[in-house]
Amino acid sequence: MKSILDNRPALTKEVNKVAEVAGYLWQKGWAERNGGNITINITEFVDDEIRQMKPISEVRTIGALMPNLKGCYFYCKGTNKRMRDLARWPMENGSVIRILDDCASYVIIADHPVVPTSELPSHLGVHNDMISKGSPNKASVHTHPIELIAITHSPKFMKKDVATRMLWSMIPETKAFCPRGLGIIPYELPSSLELGEATIKVLEDYDVVMWEKHGVFAVDCDVMQAFDQIDVLNKSALIYIAAKSMGFEPDGMSDAQMQEMTIAFNLPK
Repeated sequence: MKSILDNRPALTKEVNKVAEVAGYLWQKGWAERNGGNITINITEFVDDEIRQMKPISEVRTIGALMPNLKGCYFYCKGTNKRMRDLARWPMENGSVIRILDDCASYVIIADHPVVPTSELPSHLGVHNDMISKGSPNKASVHTHPIELIAITHSPKFMKKDVATRMLWSMIPETKAFCPRGLGIIPYELPSSLELGEATIKVLEDYDVVMWEKHGVFAVDCDVMQAFDQIDVLNKSALIYIAAKSMGFEPDGMSDAQMQEMTIAFNLPK
């Protein structure tokens, strides 16, 4: 069977990066069963032949109007598909969709009629907002990092920027590679429009958003960089939990040390 990836090295490279990240998520224990989702905007890699491809699914509604996504194309992990399977067979566990001219519906065009994640409205809402603001971010990743989720079970870390301050202070690289920190969203029903709307709002100030007792949602220029941000934040959470398990509260870097980092690496204040 012919694949949309055939003779398209740039598009193939992007989908293969998704597969690589999916493997990392599974190996880290962040993607139990069908947990987690990845969506990337691949419009820049679409040629005229792809634009002429006929749908292989019925028209499906998004559930909200996405005016900035007209004619856009996305690669999406499939609903009820496992990250460990997507890592090996990305075009059998994900699909390419085209947003229709009404900006409220889509069709699947390749390779198989794999229905996208149930959280597609949240993902597309974020992409719609990023395009409206001229953001260079093209990838969104949702996953379940164990240690980051664990800290949301403590009320003190649900207060604004308390978790960010702690995570930044555990190791210098965290602030360097995730300079806008971790935004926190109190629990909302998974896949709900309310969760999607809250995520869009918090992403105005952060690149990684923590959904209380659920997981994280990260955006970046490509899927690997989105993964990297989650990875460095969870490393800090691991350091914090390791210190606590040894019986002490870690000191963390001081405000003066973190300010020195901010200046040295020209990070946002």
